[in-house]
Amino acid sequence: MSRPADDQTFWDDIEAYCGKLSYATDETVSLHVSTRSTAFDVTIQRWGAQRVTVWERADLVGTFHDVPADADQNGCGWPVTMEIPVLHWESGFYLVTLKAQGAATGRDIAHAGFVVRPPRGQHRAGRALLVLTTNTWNSYNTWGGRSLYTGGKEVSFSRPFGRGMLCRPEVDRDDRKARPRRWGEDHDVEGMKFQRYRTAKNYPAAIGSTGWFTYERRFTEWAEAAGYELDFAVSSDLETPGILDDHDLVLSVGHDEYWSLDMRDTVEHFVAEGGTWASFSGNTMFWQVRLEETGTAVIKDKMVCHKYSAHTTDPVVGSERAHQMSGLWSDPLIGRPEWEFLGASSAWGLYHRFGQATARAAGGFTVYRHRHWLFDSTGLGYGDMLGADFGVVGYETVGARLTFDEYQQPVPAPHHMALEHPTIYPDRTEIVAFAPASNLGVGEYPKSISALSDQGDAEFIADRLYGKIDEDSLRRIRQGNAVMLVTQPSESAGEVIIIGSTDWCFGLPHDPAVAQVTANVINRGLRASG
Repeated sequence: MSRPADDQTFWDDIEAYCGKLSYATDETVSLHVSTRSTAFDVTIQRWGAQRVTVWERADLVGTFHDVPADADQNGCGWPVTMEIPVLHWESGFYLVTLKAQGAATGRDIAHAGFVVRPPRGQHRAGRALLVLTTNTWNSYNTWGGRSLYTGGKEVSFSRPFGRGMLCRPEVDRDDRKARPRRWGEDHDVEGMKFQRYRTAKNYPAAIGSTGWFTYERRFTEWAEAAGYELDFAVSSDLETPGILDDHDLVLSVGHDEYWSLDMRDTVEHFVAEGGTWASFSGNTMFWQVRLEETGTAVIKDKMVCHKYSAHTTDPVVGSERAHQMSGLWSDPLIGRPEWEFLGASSAWGLYHRFGQATARAAGGFTVYRHRHWLFDSTGLGYGDMLGADFGVVGYETVGARLTFDEYQQPVPAPHHMALEHPTIYPDRTEIVAFAPASNLGVGEYPKSISALSDQGDAEFIADRLYGKIDEDSLRRIRQGNAVMLVTQPSESAGEVIIIGSTDWCFGLPHDPAVAQVTANVINRGLRASG
């Protein structure tokens, strides 16, 4: 099988994946390993404020298992190499490091990872639940063939993650798609610095878009170092009824783009019952996916998303399951726009400092409602810029159609969409800060990435939301924004808090105001649990 150019399948001499992405505290982790070496070592560490070793073995017998031609779609199918009892480990993300003995330096290390979920049935007072965005990790993963960005429509969880997605050396800015500019530098509009960095290290393009190391790792290190206690789950766990019942605050960080129907129902029910869901993410809840079993698998080990062609190629279209079409949540064939819950959508602003999308913008949020609780103890005033020094706005964002009230404060604006059943924002939506963002069309993406050759996000969104691609529909969705907002679906419900940018977490270790806003969100969400 010929592989796409951006596929690092078995570039290293050892590879591995876990049988599942998350485990309960009384379960056993299965590790599936293939290596060209005759022996290898394994270390497992909980990665919080520091990396703490919980299990290790050396001189394990190595066996090579080939990569099936359909590994990207149906998984590797490698046998279980070893089983590791969780032994009531603390909830967290656990990095598995594998070292192939005798392999060339630089090709002797591989990583896998899993989450240990908290115990069920007891109120987790003072602990937020961080849900790792593993659906999005999987969507970008090219290991074994194609991702959802290189022609795939079904992607398996039963395969290794691409090099660097879980762990890699720390660098200043070169692994960022929206690289912040320092004084006197030119803007890296075409993303060539990122491209040179990742190709020299043989990393996939995914490291600039998703993965534990890029986003959730940064948030976790900051939060636990600041004294916050976190529990962990993964995207697919949200399909489990009652999974959120023990928490008052649920967090999403980085790039939380792909959601199944059951996941969304779970989170919306949680908020309706008084919970707080806080999203420090860009392009949030943009695509609906379906999680399915491969063959005789007993777990949902595959994610289906037809994306841009869903309205013509997804087999559920025209059936009683049409509402589960794997396309835009805001597509009229699904009819459940994400802004009904989030108060925002990437349809109204998807990119900042990425290609021709606000290419030379500041990279920060402009504060408007400076007396809002989000800005308590930050010292920020009206018109101040938040997070620009570290580029916290970029590369993907979440925006809102907005206008200004009589006090020159931003408020949601009507959509004027040509839908059979027009939808609106939740009544209680406060936009507190925003930055310009835009959608990209053909020829406007950075030269460093593989983009669609026949259309872009701008053309696609215009077509699906307005039923046509013309000057008027393109102008309606071309220019938008990234927002910070708080919304409440009903008077008796909890809150949804949106910090609409993938790169927010890059400011946490360095910018006191970014850290304070984040602390304000967590403290407010945990208040109900004392």
